[in-house]
Amino acid sequence: MAIKDKRIVMLGCFDTKGEDFTYLLQCLGMQNQPVITINTGVMDTSVDFPIDVDSGSVAAASGTSLKAIRESGDRGKAVELMGKGAAGILADLVSKDQVMGVIGMGGGGGTYIILEAMQAVPLGIPKLCLSTVVAKDLSRQIRVKDITMMSSVVDVAGLNRISRLLIRQAAAAISAMAQVKEDSSSPIKKNIAISMFGNTTKCVDKCTELLKDRGYEVMAFHATGVGGATMESLIREGVFDAVLDVTTTELADELCGGILSAGPDRLTAASEMGIPQIVVPGCLDMVNFAQVDTLPQKYRSRRLYSWAPDVTLMRTDSKENKILGKQLVDKLKQSKAPVEILIPLKGISQIDHVGEIFYEPEANKALFKSIQENAKGQLAVVEIDAHINDEAFAKILVERLLRIME
Repeated sequence: MAIKDKRIVMLGCFDTKGEDFTYLLQCLGMQNQPVITINTGVMDTSVDFPIDVDSGSVAAASGTSLKAIRESGDRGKAVELMGKGAAGILADLVSKDQVMGVIGMGGGGGTYIILEAMQAVPLGIPKLCLSTVVAKDLSRQIRVKDITMMSSVVDVAGLNRISRLLIRQAAAAISAMAQVKEDSSSPIKKNIAISMFGNTTKCVDKCTELLKDRGYEVMAFHATGVGGATMESLIREGVFDAVLDVTTTELADELCGGILSAGPDRLTAASEMGIPQIVVPGCLDMVNFAQVDTLPQKYRSRRLYSWAPDVTLMRTDSKENKILGKQLVDKLKQSKAPVEILIPLKGISQIDHVGEIFYEPEANKALFKSIQENAKGQLAVVEIDAHINDEAFAKILVERLLRIME
């Protein structure tokens, strides 16, 4: 397959959805879009349009063969492998700068394959999936990618008045998105990622203001698990020049089984990519759970705070903070670029302040001591006599970040 220009990639199971994909290809042609077709169906396929990447090639890209997949008779495994193979094919096309957009459509299995394949496509290249299962929770399949989901309303199982309309709209949508160019009208020095939470908003807002005043673009990520994971993913894609990680609370959720964990790779991307970073143990005083009655029994007697009707915060204790301090430092020790840890001695969240419900100096002392002891001689740790949301602390964060960036 020799392709010279960028094209729209159309992928899906052409074996069972041949009529639908034939019509989608026609609609893309009406939009004057050049197309690369990828077949992820494992059964015999007979369509009237050229298939650029056949299902045998997709299977091979997953490390197996189409024959082996068919002979296994395992549908679940087939879906998994074809998703993996399609991702490999897409990654190769992206690396050759041949993809201007990706569109697919399908039912449950087809949607899984499409969403898995789209994980290989970076931010900014439009991705659209016309699916029968849009009403389901697809967060685990979409993960952190900028994927547009569109309901097919009826099954993707042959053309009718409704499916024709929606397929035409999907083709028009991906075509329009693929034509959008990045806005380069505003001169930006560099891009900086910053993590935030409701409990650190004042700090983040001030840091953002100060950095924007100096010509930097700041992108804030809400530390809700998905937010932290998204930030890590975009760091690995080379989007940012530096990281101001004010809110590392997702580490506490990962440790204690909270609902906002960003996974074990949180706080690793900047170190691996060699990007300067300032890190704060922001909101490591708390673990996030849903309603009070959803808390594990072992935590019911702990200090709790209802942040919202569906959000219950649990105060971390000295034992947990000792572990968190070590984990934070261990992740940062691997950094290939300058990194500093800044500790606000007067509190690490809005509700960790004199007179507030999570104010526990001894628990914080365990955290700070653990950071200092584990970082000794390897990482710079700076203690600041301020609260995390004090304007003075925000100013110091920005000053030190700009210094290590230089």
